[in-house]
Amino acid sequence: MAEESVLVRMAGIGKRYGGVRACEGVGFTLGAGEVHALLGENGAGKSTLMRILSGDITDYEGDIEVDGQPVRFAGPTDAQTAGIAMIHQELDLVPGLSVADNIFLGRELRTSLRTVDRRRMYREAKALLTRSGVDLDPGRPVGELRVGEQQLVTIAKAISLDARVLVMDEPTSALTTSEVERLFVVIRELRRAGVGIVYISHRMEEIAQIADRASVLRNGRNVASFDPRELSTAEVVEAMVGRPVQTLFTTPDAPTGAELLRVDDLALTPRRPRPGRRDPAGISLTVKAGEIVGLAGLLGAGRTELLETLYGVAPRGAVAGRIVLAGKEIRPSSPRQALKQGIGFVPEDRRASGLVLFHSILANTVVSSLPTYGTAGVVTRRKERAAAIRMADRLRLKFGRLQDEVGTLSGGNQQKVVFGRMMLTGPRLLLLDEPTRGVDVGAKAEIYRLLGELAAQGLGVLLASSELPELIGVCDRVVVLKDGRNVAEFATAGASEGDLLAAAMGEGTLFDKAEGVR
Repeated sequence: MAEESVLVRMAGIGKRYGGVRACEGVGFTLGAGEVHALLGENGAGKSTLMRILSGDITDYEGDIEVDGQPVRFAGPTDAQTAGIAMIHQELDLVPGLSVADNIFLGRELRTSLRTVDRRRMYREAKALLTRSGVDLDPGRPVGELRVGEQQLVTIAKAISLDARVLVMDEPTSALTTSEVERLFVVIRELRRAGVGIVYISHRMEEIAQIADRASVLRNGRNVASFDPRELSTAEVVEAMVGRPVQTLFTTPDAPTGAELLRVDDLALTPRRPRPGRRDPAGISLTVKAGEIVGLAGLLGAGRTELLETLYGVAPRGAVAGRIVLAGKEIRPSSPRQALKQGIGFVPEDRRASGLVLFHSILANTVVSSLPTYGTAGVVTRRKERAAAIRMADRLRLKFGRLQDEVGTLSGGNQQKVVFGRMMLTGPRLLLLDEPTRGVDVGAKAEIYRLLGELAAQGLGVLLASSELPELIGVCDRVVVLKDGRNVAEFATAGASEGDLLAAAMGEGTLFDKAEGVR
């Protein structure tokens, strides 16, 4: 790369969290008009490196140059002034503010009288959303949006900064296929305008499609840099994990257990309307012991809302239909009640719904199963710690000390903590909402292996995912939802991604679940 085209040069970057070395002697360059993919397992140091570049982390070793000039940012504002913006994997929006207010937060547009010019903010926010391929009302509160819609708002916010360097950390993790395609159109427009883009993703097919160059970090160090079109997915994954990954999915065995869960015509009518939410409107399905059943559907189909209703976290309202677990009709009204009945839930937004970020890894791991570690309300710390260590080993969790704050872990390791916490409750039925969102290929394989083990032990799993290969590769059956109803059901042995997508879009018909044919 010619020196005059280099926007960013990072050299000898080092950062430590407690006993964990997140980055050690890392180098990275980014050119004008280049999309440079940054790859690696969760905990490899990708997000840490980019948070240093964007001014989020100010205490680090090494040197950074922007346009050939040495810089050391005191915070994100300094980085933005230098033309560097970052779209974080974990969303940093204010739920109570509108979409427009979030986009211009801290940079509010003013009238000639110095009052906030809300009309102009609304108008410009609408234009930014349209440019990003989003059809949203700029006046709508962000807290009413789905995770995928919130992610699109953060992308529009970053574009509004007119940055010369844009860091995208897992920007497509909650997007539909059509939204990803629209995002790629925007990225190509930015590239033609000379913007340098750092693209962090675990989706190999995206890297080959959009990146000009790719670099791999492992254990906080540089290990490879290459043209993403010159290496196979297997070779890239091996560079990331340091070992061959033979297969990502394991073919599930046909379930032989008795019916564990039956949902008959389940519908929820909240007392208060929930704009943008699609509550169950007549869903029926079953899950057998030892079976993994997938939930497919487009954004807004009602997958998350179904899982929330089963776990007792749906809003108050009239519930119709029946939920039968192990032959007994239930109606969970709270997570505590659901846990007692043997239902565990791993939510999509782990930071907002699954973790207390300023509490320890230990506390977050055992909080849902505390009664099992003592008697008469007195917890035996030795038992509590032993359970956490056992689960950390089983999930191959990367951490320094159990007393470290869980917020210091990488996104994938945070997800493992939520997963482990639910497993320690000993559930009969496990509800999973996008369980591998933002998780690297190696960790995905570990989660799939674990799901296979749990199913073999007789656990029932209901798994909602936007990744069609995941549903087909992991599940025994897939139920497709649309507008809060089940519209199709597939035996995965005879189904394709096209079948699932056609059904989700309303172009499919019901499949015979025994035969897997129309």
